[in-house]
Amino acid sequence: MDVPPGLPRSLWHGMAAHLRAIAAGIRVRPRAVLVISAHWECPRPSVQSADKHSLLFDYYGFPEHTYRLTYPVPGSPATAARVRELLGLSGIETDEESERGLDHGVFVPFKLIYPQADIPMLQLSLQTGLDPAQHLRIGHALEPLREEGVLIVGSGMSYHNLRDFYSVQADAQHAAQRFDDWLGRAIPAEPAEREQALSQWARAPGARECHPRSEHLMPLMVAAGAAGLDSGQRTYNERVLGKMISGFQFGATDR
Repeated sequence: MDVPPGLPRSLWHGMAAHLRAIAAGIRVRPRAVLVISAHWECPRPSVQSADKHSLLFDYYGFPEHTYRLTYPVPGSPATAARVRELLGLSGIETDEESERGLDHGVFVPFKLIYPQADIPMLQLSLQTGLDPAQHLRIGHALEPLREEGVLIVGSGMSYHNLRDFYSVQADAQHAAQRFDDWLGRAIPAEPAEREQALSQWARAPGARECHPRSEHLMPLMVAAGAAGLDSGQRTYNERVLGKMISGFQFGATDR
């Protein structure tokens, strides 16, 4: 992971180590991966249906070599059809997308998680409006995929305030700590309590200081909704530029 000039070269080492360890912590190799990325929003949930993917370099100002990355993972039209079927059975209208490439919320972490790029992968968009209850509902509809060998991944960040991320102000660091503490209580809670808390996430301490806009939190809602009665646990936690950041996993884990 590239680090901007003037910042510690080890800035992302902890997160990279976490990503590299995810595959070993999943007990069964998935037959496909469905990713809900913070970087794609549509009026109706949209599903990638291509059998091959290009990459969407949806960032700017990075070194030239970061625009030549590759991740030649296959798509899964059959899984896309199943996603649309399940959402339709829950009364959620969807669209199909066959041209859009995988965005950096997918290919950057998955180059570390599954570097061989040999497990079929597809994306599901967020829904415009970023309603947490709706994204929990989307997750509920997708829960059967887990028993069908599909790994559901929410790709976002538990802290995403780019204005304050590089700030050394104590207020920003304290807000990140308060919200991270709240997430650490909300995710392991009983499912009904967990969903109640997540649906009202904006009331949490430090919530809007950490997420002025909530697109980086909505993938977590989908993953939590798909978890059903399974418990959630924190599998990653560290301070990055003074801001606490966490990752969570639902269901069985060897980590």
